Amino acid sequence: MPADNHDHEHGHGHGHFHPVNFDPTATEPDRYAAQPQRGRAYRIGIGGPVGSGKTALVAALCRALGDELNLAVVTNDIYTTEDADFLRRAGVLDADRIEAVQTGACPHTAIRDDITANLDAVEQLEERFPGLDLVIIESGGDNLTAVFSRGLADSQVFVVDVAGGDKVPRKGGPGVTTADLLVINKIDIAHLVGADLDVMTSDAHRMRGELPVIAQSLVETPDAPAVADWVRSVLPVAAA
Repeated sequence: MPADNHDHEHGHGHGHFHPVNFDPTATEPDRYAAQPQRGRAYRIGIGGPVGSGKTALVAALCRALGDELNLAVVTNDIYTTEDADFLRRAGVLDADRIEAVQTGACPHTAIRDDITANLDAVEQLEERFPGLDLVIIESGGDNLTAVFSRGLADSQVFVVDVAGGDKVPRKGGPGVTTADLLVINKIDIAHLVGADLDVMTSDAHRMRGELPVIAQSLVETPDAPAVADWVRSVLPVAAA
C-alpha cells in the first residue's frame, strides 16, 4: 500500500512533528490577591528544583541577616521536616524561629493552590515573635512552573543550579522567567558537570529581560552576600 494511502487511513502522517509553543512566563491564575504589607513581616518565597540548594541559601541568608533583622523561616516538605531539621542543626536561627509545613502533596500545592498551611505557620511565628521584619518561606523541591501565590510571598527567589545543566534557563517556565530574582547556584562545580556558565547566565538574562540574575557559589561565599543585598533592597517596599 502506498505510504500516502496508509497515512490517510490513520488520519495523520508519520514523521511530521508540530511543536506546541507555550508562553514561558504564563502561570495559572492566582486565586489569592496580594495582601497588604503594612503591619506584618515581609515575606520572601524561595523555590526551585530538588537539589538546587534552596535550603543552603536559606541558611546563608539567616547567617547574613540574622543579626540585623528580626527573622524567621517556614520550610515545606512533602512528608518530613527534613529542611527545618537541617536549619535547626546548623544553628542559623533559634529553633523556635523555624516552622515546618508538611504539604502531603506536590509542594506547588501549598505555595500557590492552597496556601492556608503556610499562612498559618507565618501567623504562628508573628505571634511568637512580635515585630518580625522578614519571614523566608522555602518551598519543597519542585519544577520550573513552581511559583508562589502573591497572597503568600511578596517577592520570590527561584534557585537553579549548574548540575541541572546549562540548558535550564532557556527552558523557561514561570519560575525562571517571572521570579523577582533568579539565582544560579553551585557555579564552583560548573567545570565538573560540563555546564557552560557563560551560556547559562546569558540565556537567563535573555529569558528574564530586566529582572535580576545572580550567579553564586556558597562554597566561595557562604553568606550569599549578593542575594543578601538583594533582600535588603526589597525590604523597604514593605514599609512603603
